Amino acid sequence: MLKRAALLVGVLLVVTAGAKPVVVGGTVASPTEAPWAIALNNTQSMSSSGRYCGAALVAPNKIVTAAHCMDEAVSTYYAVQGRADLADGSVGRVSAISKAWVHPGYNTKDHRYDVAVLTLAKPFVGVPVLPLETRARADRTGAVPTVYGWGDTQDTGPDETLQKAAVPDLGDKACLGVKSYVSNGYAAATNVCAGYLAGGTDACQGDSGGPLVLNGRLLGVVSWGQGCAQPGKPGVYTEIAGAAKALLQQVR
Repeated sequence: MLKRAALLVGVLLVVTAGAKPVVVGGTVASPTEAPWAIALNNTQSMSSSGRYCGAALVAPNKIVTAAHCMDEAVSTYYAVQGRADLADGSVGRVSAISKAWVHPGYNTKDHRYDVAVLTLAKPFVGVPVLPLETRARADRTGAVPTVYGWGDTQDTGPDETLQKAAVPDLGDKACLGVKSYVSNGYAAATNVCAGYLAGGTDACQGDSGGPLVLNGRLLGVVSWGQGCAQPGKPGVYTEIAGAAKALLQQVR
């Protein structure tokens, strides 16, 4: 499987090699409404803007992203806040990454605990942060969280403008009912299954690590999927509550 970043040839682990997911079927979002939305860029990115993954600001000096995004040297990453269009270098704040913590339970075989906490060399002081959703019951069928990202707006290419999309929580059974998802490691305790069974809206390449937000809290981060916005192929997100204890130790 590829990373949602590469996994998703769409917003989730696409199963395409190498690209990171983006929001398909979404609408334009503003840094004003989502000041905690962070573009995790990389100097090795194939994009001229540096686009690589997404993240969420959870403390002035801490951002949460997907573990699978951390496949380059820490020194090559930098965080961008307050920039709707990644090509517009005249706005927003930028910080290098001084340290990276990848959940010790993460592995590339089953993608469990696909989450990481990065420390900003230059804290984004004064920027509203996104609290972690540590209650497992928040992941409930019928809830409608919103995913944010700068990824592709369709399978064919990148957009690089901050987008958002409402993706209904389908409940774990929806993903556990897809044989390929089970074989790729979907787990009720550590994942959120969200999207539309009919397809049309999803995270996609470039969106990996981006925030899934419910009621003003970080419910999950974009992890993987099969294609982008494909019928019967919901997006898979790492559930924050499933890794809450370890994450809180890193964020505090």
